[in-house]
Amino acid sequence: MPVPSPFHERTAPLCRSLRWKDWAGYAAVCSYDTTHEREYFAFRETAGLLDVSPLFKYEVEGPDAAALLKRMMVRDVGKLAVGRVGYSCWCDDAGKVVDDGTVARLDDDHFRVTAADPTLHWLQAVGRGFRATIEDSSARLAALALQGPTSRAILAAASDADLDALRFFGTTRARIDTLDVWITRTGYTGDLGYEIWVERGGALRLWDALMAAGRPHGIEPAGLDALDVTRIEAGFVLLGVDYYSAPKVVLESRKSSPFELGLGWTVHLDRAPFVGRDALAAEKARGSEWALVGLEVSWEALEALYESYGLPPSLPATARRDGLPVYSGARQVGKVTSHTWSPLLKKYVALASVLASHAATGRVLEMEHTVEYERRRVPARVVATPFFDPERKRKP
Repeated sequence: MPVPSPFHERTAPLCRSLRWKDWAGYAAVCSYDTTHEREYFAFRETAGLLDVSPLFKYEVEGPDAAALLKRMMVRDVGKLAVGRVGYSCWCDDAGKVVDDGTVARLDDDHFRVTAADPTLHWLQAVGRGFRATIEDSSARLAALALQGPTSRAILAAASDADLDALRFFGTTRARIDTLDVWITRTGYTGDLGYEIWVERGGALRLWDALMAAGRPHGIEPAGLDALDVTRIEAGFVLLGVDYYSAPKVVLESRKSSPFELGLGWTVHLDRAPFVGRDALAAEKARGSEWALVGLEVSWEALEALYESYGLPPSLPATARRDGLPVYSGARQVGKVTSHTWSPLLKKYVALASVLASHAATGRVLEMEHTVEYERRRVPARVVATPFFDPERKRKP
């Protein structure tokens, strides 16, 4: 049975929809209203406040903390300066992805790792022989994501942080309502945004302070339904949806390498050995079989398809995670893993895993679409991701 998060006393009374889901053992709000529209537009036009406490969090400290994480991660996180955050994934010996997350360098010998799945056992296994301590801080730390165009103004009003100096993927200590917090300029919406980390006992005070500072700036509590739409617009992959953790699957065909997930840019091969390095070097040399691409579905074709049934176009009200076949002519060449109607872009967009030979930008494939229980196809053009990438996300 899911347990309450540290912010439950604040989120529960606001959740008028009574729609919750289990996220890593915590009760998480799907949407506060009966639909996620207000929360989505808060992310894109003002600011949304999201409880991300269910993320798994780990403190890695000691003289060999950097060496341990360099051994585990495909990215050379030892190059991170203090006050910087890096995105990475980690693989098994065959170069298949186990999980992805962020690594923040809080001090010379102190790193914080976030992950979607429990990762303590993996850190401990890789960390044998290293002079480093590993703490599972998942329950000790509460976290909020403040995302959207007005998020900087809200944090400026609520905290003493020098936000003009906090660059994209940077981290800094600050105080909010006398609470000591960490602020990272990170998020999962693909927009300007921050994540705020605090000891569990200060969670409610942090929520109240941010909501009070945010009222003049259009802040709204936001749930996972709105987040799912924004992360697809941003082209972000999701564990268990767009890829699967290699140790948890039986079929080899369900495993993915970083190159096949569009994460090749995180792989640093020219350095000391790390878990999966040899396999990844071999794959880079020969080329990958699969590629993650963005698809834009033809709206004109959708209209014509529904018109042939005498119906208006009808798309899912929320982002979808059901796999859909992708074809080139009579041959299936891949599958859609996530898809959604983008309210801001006014487009039906999808993330898909397709054969690398069919992944060229501009190529027109076909995606399965069901109308009146009949499986049909509509054209879908391969496009670069992210679908949405505002300049404000990175701008100083």
